[in-house]
Amino acid sequence: MGTGREASVSLDGVRDKNMMQLKKLNTVLFPVRYNDKYYADAISSGEFTKLAYYSDICVGAIACRLETKGGTMRVYIMTLGVLAPYRGIGIGSKLLNHVLDMCTKQNVSEIYLHVQTNNEAAIKFYKKFGFEITDTIPDYYINIEPRDCYVVTKSFAQI
Repeated sequence: MGTGREASVSLDGVRDKNMMQLKKLNTVLFPVRYNDKYYADAISSGEFTKLAYYSDICVGAIACRLETKGGTMRVYIMTLGVLAPYRGIGIGSKLLNHVLDMCTKQNVSEIYLHVQTNNEAAIKFYKKFGFEITDTIPDYYINIEPRDCYVVTKSFAQI
């Protein structure tokens, strides 16, 4: 699809009136179904969950959950995905950069996610942003193969 299209990408928050957009994206992008708690966490994370629009078409999303560990805030990336025809033009990077900027502004100690061990594209993508594999969890996934996942983490210097 070429480059130079990022200028027409906009981000919008997730709320009740556009929640179906996130649900539809997740159905297409991921091999698992998400429960009501996932969507409640996504909405309650505020600026840490965004939909990405390309020319007014919803093409991607990042959904996070805010957590507290040892008195410090951390962010868990529940999902990050972009529809296949719109990959490779910076939409996923724009979504992740937005959340990383929010982490810096809100003094988050770390951000992390789970990545299926065979998802080399995702591992490479996150490593570009300074994430590292910090753990392996056997049998994390129930209905997909391989069942193992990596914990991929990026820590922030505390101010």
